[in-house]
Amino acid sequence: MLGSTAMLIPPAPPPRARPLGPIALLRVLARNPLEAWTTDHFEKSVVTGGLSFGRVAVVSEPAAIRRVLLDNCDNYEKDWLQRRVLSAGLAGGLLTAEDRQWRTQRRALAPLFARRSVINFSAPMIETAEALARRLHTRVGSVVDLAIEATRVTLEILQRTIFSEGLGRDAEEMRIAMKTYFETLGRIDPFDILGVPDAIPRPSRWKLQPTLRMFESAVDAVIATRRRRLVVDPGGAPCDILSLLLEAVDPKTGQALSVNEIRANILTFIAAGHETTANCIAWSLFLLSQSAEWRGRVQTEADREFAGDADSLAGRLVETRAVIDEASRLYPPIAAISRSARGPDELAGQSITRGSMVVIAPYVLHRHRALWHRPECFDPGRFLDSRRETIDRFAYLPFGVGPRVCIGATFALQEATIVVATIMRHFNLQLAPGHSVWPVQKITLRPQGGLPVILSRRHPGRHEAAARRKVTVPC
Repeated sequence: MLGSTAMLIPPAPPPRARPLGPIALLRVLARNPLEAWTTDHFEKSVVTGGLSFGRVAVVSEPAAIRRVLLDNCDNYEKDWLQRRVLSAGLAGGLLTAEDRQWRTQRRALAPLFARRSVINFSAPMIETAEALARRLHTRVGSVVDLAIEATRVTLEILQRTIFSEGLGRDAEEMRIAMKTYFETLGRIDPFDILGVPDAIPRPSRWKLQPTLRMFESAVDAVIATRRRRLVVDPGGAPCDILSLLLEAVDPKTGQALSVNEIRANILTFIAAGHETTANCIAWSLFLLSQSAEWRGRVQTEADREFAGDADSLAGRLVETRAVIDEASRLYPPIAAISRSARGPDELAGQSITRGSMVVIAPYVLHRHRALWHRPECFDPGRFLDSRRETIDRFAYLPFGVGPRVCIGATFALQEATIVVATIMRHFNLQLAPGHSVWPVQKITLRPQGGLPVILSRRHPGRHEAAARRKVTVPC
């Protein structure tokens, strides 16, 4: 039900009463995996079952999740299915690497994403968001796909911050290529589910080859240019992700990263650094377009806080950040995390055998009826003041947790908060007539068909008094 803040229930597939049969499950997984979850998944701590490739346990109990991702994380590695899905272009990067390879890369990249470094990115983030607002002002009254605009602005921010000399290709060409990449990889191939050997070609992977060759060419050119600069003027090269990767060495062996590792990490950060954040921005804007109360609160906050210091802006946008957090609860950037058990274990009273796939699905976890009050409702107030402190750290995982928590989480949240507040400060949004928003999982979780809206110019201050007078009925 949309339109009333008190009962705003954003769109989501209804849980199934019972599990699908094997053939029907394959069809649904290929179309939209969100539609395969059952009522049991949203009510029970652990749901076990079997697929053609082995035993699967979907875990939604915070203590058990802590055990998998933190306390006993050495027993759980990225499973073969996840590796196979992410193997095209990302193999060897931070997202897929394990053990020594992962530790070396993580240590090398950590300084760039430390909180102090991220705060220094505030000014270029604000400038890029304001440039987006200026472009959007020329399209007031017409239909604009804000999902596309979100991907554009996040790519632009990447080029002004962690890829300070650009990505080696036209930004629009890169955006379209990334869209193709995620849409293709996001289709779960029945051959993978059935455990068909890698030697059997996947048609979907053939379609990716031109895109991957373009990525490889662009990244290799960027690497070659930076290597020359580091030789000629080592002190003058920017301290960005590319320099850190090129200069990274294993502290124990002194071994540098290979060209494939560097290439995979650059592609990982282009993909993860714009796609997931762009989806977070799009979902936040959609939810604000449906909630008069929270739209007013975010706009009032933006009017007040944008006059202050740029470096601390994101930290002062408390209510905007609460909307971002709630959007990430309802529509988490990554809908499921999977691991393979290296050895036997016990999770929430269930025996886990060696080789079992353990699935932790933030999409399910964030809507679990044992963990959240009215989980289907849009209620950013959950993340304000003392209410936030009652949320179990292992019940809310938009960026993962433990050693492999997303290294760019602070960057992404600051970026999303600034972009959403900037857009809402300038505009009111109305969903385009006839368009229905629906979540679809294609590796990331995105609004199917984008987010077409009609923009209208906003006059700051006009609606503030009404927003303050509004009586809120808790969801």
